[in-house]
Amino acid sequence: MHKSITDAIITEEMRIPSDTAGIELFVRNKRSSDLVQFSADKTVLFVAGSTYPASTSFDLRLDGLSWMDHLAHKGYDVYLVDVRGYGRSTRPAEMEAPAPDNQPIVRTPVAVRDVASAAAFVRSRRELDKINLIGWSWGTTLMSRYTSENAAHVNKLILIAPQWLRTTPSAADAGGPLGAYRIVERSATKDRWLNGVPEDKKDTILPAAWFEAWAEATFADTGIGPDKLRAPNGTVQDSRECWASGKPLYDPALLTVPVLIVHADWDRDCPIDMAQTVFSKLSAAPYRRWVEIGEGTHSVFMEKNRWQVFDAVDGFLGELPVL
Repeated sequence: MHKSITDAIITEEMRIPSDTAGIELFVRNKRSSDLVQFSADKTVLFVAGSTYPASTSFDLRLDGLSWMDHLAHKGYDVYLVDVRGYGRSTRPAEMEAPAPDNQPIVRTPVAVRDVASAAAFVRSRRELDKINLIGWSWGTTLMSRYTSENAAHVNKLILIAPQWLRTTPSAADAGGPLGAYRIVERSATKDRWLNGVPEDKKDTILPAAWFEAWAEATFADTGIGPDKLRAPNGTVQDSRECWASGKPLYDPALLTVPVLIVHADWDRDCPIDMAQTVFSKLSAAPYRRWVEIGEGTHSVFMEKNRWQVFDAVDGFLGELPVL
């Protein structure tokens, strides 16, 4: 475990066991040095999407402050987990072999088990029955499926750019046969990020320095040289077999906790109809909310309007339970 204290924020980094021998999960915790009383209402776990790790998304310092920092300053005990094969968690052995040698790895049920391992670790560490969950993109599927199976352990659920059945091709799917993983080139990431943004808005939405900060963090220490990373292809296979074939991987009607959906209007990875459909199916949630943010992409929480995301989540998490 690595521990540091900066700007009154305590940061701890650790690797916890998964449910698979030899696979460890990277977990980071941030909290105020003044925080001594832990509660379900004020504990949060993040998980990211199908290409990039949580550790370089939710804890990316832009203008000196990350989303994790923001929540820690607000009195939250904040965690993130990198699913196996992503970021600083263990890479399955298939990722060290040529991609065509193996079938797509880290499919949704496996990643949900990693979420379960991280959530159980946080609850045990703080002696809590419940925590709050925040998922982004594919991470919304992981958190939703986990919640549908473990509602007793979830306080509130926040879905940033929710995944759902699709009629358009997945941006992560280049077509053709799928191996265990795919290679993502740094040079291609900015155009994909800003897909759908008007040309005259691109530099405003995503300042060059912010993109470079994210790219430097995300493409560092990937194990295959500079400016490339390996992303497991399990999610792409899931998209082909399930999301593009009318077979959702979770049922929103089984979510029995309060749910917040946050979506941005220029999101081309998970278009607005996905958010609308998920919202319409949250029939068992005690209450549900949808916040649509103008001038933002799939990665809106790392862009100029990120404060709108932070404010929406702060308000939702801070509300008293509905009686």
